[in-house]
Amino acid sequence: MTVKSTIQAIRQNDPAIRTNFETWLYPGLWAIIYHKLASRLYRGKWFFLARLVSQRARRRTGIEIHPGATIGQGLFIDHGSGVVIGETCVIGDNVLIYHGVTLGGTGKIGGKRHPTVGDNVIIGAGATILGSIKIGTGAKIGAGAMVVKDVPDGTTVVGEPGRNVQTEASLRNEIESLKERIELLESAKK
Repeated sequence: MTVKSTIQAIRQNDPAIRTNFETWLYPGLWAIIYHKLASRLYRGKWFFLARLVSQRARRRTGIEIHPGATIGQGLFIDHGSGVVIGETCVIGDNVLIYHGVTLGGTGKIGGKRHPTVGDNVIIGAGATILGSIKIGTGAKIGAGAMVVKDVPDGTTVVGEPGRNVQTEASLRNEIESLKERIELLESAKK
């Protein structure tokens, strides 16, 4: 995770941004900067200092990222207030997270207890993703969704509880099926 990739992600995902200087006003960028420091302290086993830095970040940005979380390149936290990312969470590259999102655990079990989010995922405002589950590459999680089961690559999930509404493959199959039915109907008319 680099600050440069975060600035690029902000520039690519927010049409309101005009200059790189404006990105420094985004709480998501500051949350990433703080997380880089907290994560280094955490990996060096300076746990108290790591948590101190992460809590300062939460107070300043409204975004809480545990120092143990693993974050890929190009994370963009848009309107980040209320975002919570748990200790064993793993976030891939080029992920877009809107405000009010929780990537949390489901209890006091040990080991991996937070979600793993693939590359190029979009997580809508207020979504809650809980447990040691996998959100596949290119998935879209709708605003307000409650997700507690794995989400396959390219799938869109909405609702509470979260349910898959469409994958790119199933959409292509549906379109092909409709084309075949239209051709059949057209040939029957002749």
